[in-house]
Amino acid sequence: MSDRGNMADARPDEELIDATANDQAESRHDEDDRLRPEYVTAVLDAVEDGDAERARDLVSPLHPADIADLLELSPADRRGAVAAALGDLVGAEVLSELNDYVRDDLIGDLAPEQVAGFAAELDTDDAVAMIEDMDDADQQAVLDALDPEDRAAIESALSYPEESAGRLMQRDLVAVPEHMTVGQVIDYLRDHGDLTADFWEIYVVDAMHRPVGYCQLSWILTCPRSVAMADLMKREQTLIPVDMDQEEVALRFQKYALISAAVVDASGRLVGMVTVDDVVHIIAEEAGEDILRLSGAGEGDINEPILMTVRARLIWLVVNLGTAMLAASVVGLFEGTIERFAMLAALMGIVSGMGGNAGTQTLAVVVRALATNQLTSSNTVRMIGREFRIAATNGATLGTLTAVGSYMLYGRLDLSLVFGAALLINNMVAGLAGVLVPITLERNNIDPAVSSSVFVTTMTDTMGFFAFLGLATLFLR
Repeated sequence: MSDRGNMADARPDEELIDATANDQAESRHDEDDRLRPEYVTAVLDAVEDGDAERARDLVSPLHPADIADLLELSPADRRGAVAAALGDLVGAEVLSELNDYVRDDLIGDLAPEQVAGFAAELDTDDAVAMIEDMDDADQQAVLDALDPEDRAAIESALSYPEESAGRLMQRDLVAVPEHMTVGQVIDYLRDHGDLTADFWEIYVVDAMHRPVGYCQLSWILTCPRSVAMADLMKREQTLIPVDMDQEEVALRFQKYALISAAVVDASGRLVGMVTVDDVVHIIAEEAGEDILRLSGAGEGDINEPILMTVRARLIWLVVNLGTAMLAASVVGLFEGTIERFAMLAALMGIVSGMGGNAGTQTLAVVVRALATNQLTSSNTVRMIGREFRIAATNGATLGTLTAVGSYMLYGRLDLSLVFGAALLINNMVAGLAGVLVPITLERNNIDPAVSSSVFVTTMTDTMGFFAFLGLATLFLR
């Protein structure tokens, strides 16, 4: 009885503790699961006051990804102090979650032995991501500090091209021969404690270590022990060549709804696997890169050094300046017409601007279709026809609206017809340019996300001015 009474008395206290913990957890994050500014400030203040114990108490409940967010949200000149105060809370998992630039800053202050210790705790792909951008001397020092087995795995991964499956894959996997039974595989998994901790599929290989099939863990757990792996496994599988670009790897995962996939070398031997958690990062990364390249904004990383950002943006701004001067030279050919009809100066910007907007819309659709393999040589002609019809329809609609508007404003039918016709022509040019330019660049192995916008903008500006002022010269009296 007394024990039950004590237990009953303890429950309210436990509930109070749980409620307090929940309140604290809620106070750390907002409704979008982002760290609250007040919480970040509290951690920074504790570090500034030299109260490392309080800083650690505040941060210790966080997930490694949230600790990485905390470091990224900290001012650049205070990140080192925050990391030092948190000590072993900033471990290998946190470093693997950090933004590349922030991680490079932090590990730049660490001894090679410390970096090697972190790398040894990570999967091969995460370890490679940590050290691949280091200076050659620092990178070699870290490799020398690693165990021979880890060093060999990382050096092998670094030998593959950047952004390839070889850099993305992890070497820790489970592979068994096809002559095993389900029971033998289960016993093997239980008896070998040094296997990788996270896996969802088991690869079945032949005597040459070439993958011949795979089994999901659920199949193995629900089958009798006597069933042979050769009878259980699925032979049709998606194999990833070790030199395949990571964007293509992501597309295969998306297309075939993969959880993991075997990576093979040129001889077809199993050398690693790619898992869906890595692919999710790649999909987000590649999508963001394409959007930023279309605008000429470089990587667009807010943690990128200012000089690198200035250089990346300035290059494309200078190129755009050149194309703007080309468009201005077209205007110069019609100075006499503009002097006679001053209203043209007010309207010609509308023609070029609307064409630029229409071209950007088409360009965004086409670049995405190319990136996701929706647009191939099989449907290119159909895509061109589709976008041209859309451009012509939109151009006719906009041309009619602007013609009516200009007539109401200036009362001149000839000007209104010229204005509407120029908008129609420039919209059709924009539609064709928006689809033809990226396709042409892609066919010539040039990234359409990088260069397309410059060419499309040049064509719409130039053609917009030429069509409007040329028609005005011919028909306005």
